[in-house]
Amino acid sequence: MNARFLCVTLMASATLVPAATWAQTAVRSTPAPTAPASARTAQPTLPPGTDPLAPTAPAATPAPPPPPPPVVEMAPPVWPVAAAQDLLTYIRGVAREGLDPRDYDPDTLQLAIRGGDPATLAKAATGSFRKVARDLALGHVPRSARTQWFVTDPDLDVTRSDQLLVQAVSGGRVADILNGLLPTHPQYGALRQALALAKPGDTAAVNKIRTNMDRWRWLPRDLGQKYIIVNVPGQFATLVENSQTRWKHRAIAGAVRTPTPQLSVNATGVILNPWWEVPPSLSGEVAGKAGYVAVKGKDGKVQRWRQPPGARNALGKIKFVMQNPHNIYLHDTNNRGLFDSRARFLSHGCIRTEHILDLAAELLADDGGEWTQERIDSTLASAKTVKADFVKPVPVYIVYFSTAALTDGSLVQYDDLYKRDGAVLAALNDRDGPKTPGTTPTKTASSK
Repeated sequence: MNARFLCVTLMASATLVPAATWAQTAVRSTPAPTAPASARTAQPTLPPGTDPLAPTAPAATPAPPPPPPPVVEMAPPVWPVAAAQDLLTYIRGVAREGLDPRDYDPDTLQLAIRGGDPATLAKAATGSFRKVARDLALGHVPRSARTQWFVTDPDLDVTRSDQLLVQAVSGGRVADILNGLLPTHPQYGALRQALALAKPGDTAAVNKIRTNMDRWRWLPRDLGQKYIIVNVPGQFATLVENSQTRWKHRAIAGAVRTPTPQLSVNATGVILNPWWEVPPSLSGEVAGKAGYVAVKGKDGKVQRWRQPPGARNALGKIKFVMQNPHNIYLHDTNNRGLFDSRARFLSHGCIRTEHILDLAAELLADDGGEWTQERIDSTLASAKTVKADFVKPVPVYIVYFSTAALTDGSLVQYDDLYKRDGAVLAALNDRDGPKTPGTTPTKTASSK
């Protein structure tokens, strides 16, 4: 079957966790409430020709709620000179995080400290503190430079920024407060170590490290106790639990013309023996062919095409339920030989995942789940389309890291197939236009 038939959407996603360091992905999350046994026992069998993820007629659009009142930052508080000096020291050393100290106005802050005027110092120190705190927690690169980025990062809002500011001026250790915003993932620490060991003249390596350190800051600091992470350039899908790699296999991501977006979404279960909803871009290629079913409207005209479960189904035997507006999810394939390819950028955006049935079996059995391997096998053999829920949702992160680091500071490079590094680096350096390779980027007065 044509490789283009193997994904449901025109967009794209892929896999993460490159080196041994990634096997130690850590974090904690508040477990979702466990469904009662009665709610978990009956798993719905879907009637033939139905699919819970199939497009439906749009519902009437309700009137939008009134916008919330704007959140106003607190006025600059009085800064003790000692706290302001600690802040200045931190900013001057922030290059260790791959950031440029000049972005946080150290000269203005130093003049304010020397000037002795409390109001001037309050304004300068507060402005510098908010800037560096924001970049450490959320990343320096603005969302406009993050191509196909659909991840929500709740790590710092105005309320928390105000709380941290109060702590800083009330005697808290400024360095500890700011370091508490950094990513906890071991890979971020490995990249920081690689940056410290990089040769100053190796501009290419330094830029790769800085670019990917900022990408880690785009993600939530806490990814969860258990989660799936897919790095598109790395072409692997990994299940991480309690900082350890529990399951890891190859993946196929979006082709260059149909790139996989970066997103975070909860996987709530799987569909066994799924139907494939043929995307509009491929409808002309399957229309009228054997093995495809036409969905007609009330006027008798064909609205779309579907492929029923079976050996030829493009989704294989299973797909994960991951409700998102981009229709990106993990799924099986009917052409598993493609996993042996070195470059596996072949899909329309979804993540074809090797041995995904094994992954599903593990997750369905977690937390006292009642789906045994025998039950899964019998359901697959029945050819019926069945939705099976996880006891607890599992976060899935589809990301784009072009460089990883090992614990000894050496780098693992992946192909920047979608050519996204350039825009990120340009935004990280706050400049416009192409940069001549091997030159030092020039800072400009432009803001984020």
